[in-house]
Amino acid sequence: MKTSSAPARRARRICASLCTEALTSPPCQPVGRPPCPPRRCTPACRRAASFASPAIISASRRARQSRAAALAKAARCGCESCRSSTPHKPGGKRLIIDSGSGARASSVKNQSGGGPAWRRFTARAQAINRESMSDPSLIARNLETIRTRIATAARNVGRDPEAITLIAVSKTHPKEAVLAAMAAGASVFGENRVQEAASKFPIAGAKLHIIGGLQTNKAEQAVRLADSIDSLDRPRLADAIARAAEAAGRLPELLVQVNIGDEPQKSGIPTAEADAFIRLMRARFGTALQGLMCIPPAEGDPTPFFHKLAAMADTHGLPVRSMGMSGDYESAIAAGATHIRIGTAIFGHRDLPA
Repeated sequence: MKTSSAPARRARRICASLCTEALTSPPCQPVGRPPCPPRRCTPACRRAASFASPAIISASRRARQSRAAALAKAARCGCESCRSSTPHKPGGKRLIIDSGSGARASSVKNQSGGGPAWRRFTARAQAINRESMSDPSLIARNLETIRTRIATAARNVGRDPEAITLIAVSKTHPKEAVLAAMAAGASVFGENRVQEAASKFPIAGAKLHIIGGLQTNKAEQAVRLADSIDSLDRPRLADAIARAAEAAGRLPELLVQVNIGDEPQKSGIPTAEADAFIRLMRARFGTALQGLMCIPPAEGDPTPFFHKLAAMADTHGLPVRSMGMSGDYESAIAAGATHIRIGTAIFGHRDLPA
């Protein structure tokens, strides 16, 4: 683990020009002659002055203390107490929140191991994760479990399980994981980034949804690659998609992403502007506009937000409601979801850079 010592380096550079001898000796100025040129300090002399400086002593002490604290945290992260609380560790004390339990993660970062380096997954946890990402039998078992729960949730509210499309979110997972999921019966996949999607798709028999925020300069590649763009949320993106569709001679299905909780950090058209924007997009793209997509706030019960999106789709006569993820898809099904986006519960957690 690297701990920055930038304050010490800055202080050392500032003090490097000081010389112990120059500070303690008066300048030479013989009578009737100009002053002597300043003494040139040797590197050893400058280092001595630098390390003798109070600023350096203080900065160095702070850097050492910071590094010692970071190493202590890293040591705790590698001990049993951390491993047993890693969300994805089999048999650990704190497992990932069950889908449909009503409890939701406080944030996606907390569930995916984000945050400072000492909070990230241990080497053992990452090894388990890599195994889960590449183990076809584990992916197949996960898919079977999810299909069973989808069917149960649908029948509980009198819906046909076949009317619900499972989007396997393969973002940051390798192509081998996608192929393993296809072998287990998955056919619809979701990717956040167009560049990453292009490294895995197209695959014969697979349908690709772009579910992440889309930049206008990536619209052309997305239109050529994707079967559905689920994050249409602003007029400029609509313009870019229309130009790209005309150039490519094809237009994928489109979903308007609604910022259903009006959260400033999230993409999506604000709810106050959603109705007008949806009418505009229907007039522009016709039947290519299939429905709406949302990500509810992480805190609290997502059910009211799911019902709000479903009502909005009904108002505009749109058949697709893409809502619900690994932690809340059963609630979304009860509220009328036609598409659910599941990643972690199928492929496992994603590795994070060290």
